[in-house]
Amino acid sequence: MEHTDRGRQATSLDPRSLQDQLLYPHACFTALREKHGPLMYNNAARFWEAFDYELVHLIANQHELFSSDSVKYAAERSVDEFQSMLNTDPPRHRQLRSLVSQAFTPRTLAQLAPRIAEITQSLLDDVIERGRMDVIADLSFPLPVIVIAELLGVPSEDRVQFKQWSDELVMGEYGEFASEEREEYERRARERFRKTLDTIYDYFRVVIAQRRREPRHDLISELIAAQIEGEYLTEQELLSFCALLLVAGNITTTNLIGNAILCFDEHPEVMDRLRREPDFIPAAIEEVLRYRSPVTGIGRFATQDIILRDRHIRPGDFVIGWVACANHDPEQFPEPGTFDITRTPNRHVSFGHGIHFCLGAPLARLETKIALNIMLERMHALQRNHDLPLPPVHSSFIYGAKSLPILFEER
Repeated sequence: MEHTDRGRQATSLDPRSLQDQLLYPHACFTALREKHGPLMYNNAARFWEAFDYELVHLIANQHELFSSDSVKYAAERSVDEFQSMLNTDPPRHRQLRSLVSQAFTPRTLAQLAPRIAEITQSLLDDVIERGRMDVIADLSFPLPVIVIAELLGVPSEDRVQFKQWSDELVMGEYGEFASEEREEYERRARERFRKTLDTIYDYFRVVIAQRRREPRHDLISELIAAQIEGEYLTEQELLSFCALLLVAGNITTTNLIGNAILCFDEHPEVMDRLRREPDFIPAAIEEVLRYRSPVTGIGRFATQDIILRDRHIRPGDFVIGWVACANHDPEQFPEPGTFDITRTPNRHVSFGHGIHFCLGAPLARLETKIALNIMLERMHALQRNHDLPLPPVHSSFIYGAKSLPILFEER
């Protein structure tokens, strides 16, 4: 959700190739790097794009050089539409992040594991006798939404609405436009984004008001009671936290589980090995994160004059680091086109790096590990249903399938 409006502008990720990117990620992301080199300026959209591992890692890691603060740097002030710890810099970022970090500690997640397994089993119970399912609709979306809804303290029964909001905030058409067309499209995209965000805020205003009257043992109540240097969070900060946790808390896991099944379908020997040796599931998840990263890019603003690869980046310039391309850089990953669950080391940048390393990464990994383990235990001869379409998510920054129909036999 970082700098979403920028992501809706024309990028080098051609929307016409989304299907190819989904089916042939290495070929597509390698072609982007080979076509544009490690760093290019996008004249149509007026921002920089970085494609190799070294540059993307630098952009993600060096917050002193590459800021997330769109209040300070974004000319269109898109942050007015979504202010959160994602687009703040230290010290405020560190203060905000510390408020929710306790919800994602190893101890807290260990306590969540039985509930995650219970939800997974229940969702699979609904489809197991059919011998077919849509991985996205039946499992990988509802699972993380139920988990994050319970953490926040909102009704998980509203998850259909949550999905609609999530999709609207991160998805959208993009591509090449004439200047007039691009300006009009961007204006309409901002209006849709603003309308959706207002709807989310209206929903959470009611919840926050209820928690102020009757606090509960949930994350929203904890955020209301929290203080930073003796001051409570403002209403806007509370709303932004809720929106961020709700949307970001489900998107990554949804696509990570789906992308894992895509990888396993292409490599059935991996599924066989994971059934025999489930201890390899965490390593398999890391390779899925590298090979088919759920998040394709990160956006930052240059804070000063920077020379990278003999190119001059000026203060305030917007820079996109394409993590999906970086994860296929042969300088960092030998034979990057090979899906190898024994790859060591596997220093992918799918969850970012540095101070903005994805706070929910441990939860996404845990949910995916539990879901995949139970699927492999309960399903035999699992394969994608190739007779049905595999529609890609239409987004500049999110990578995965909108639906993923599979066939299987109950074990």
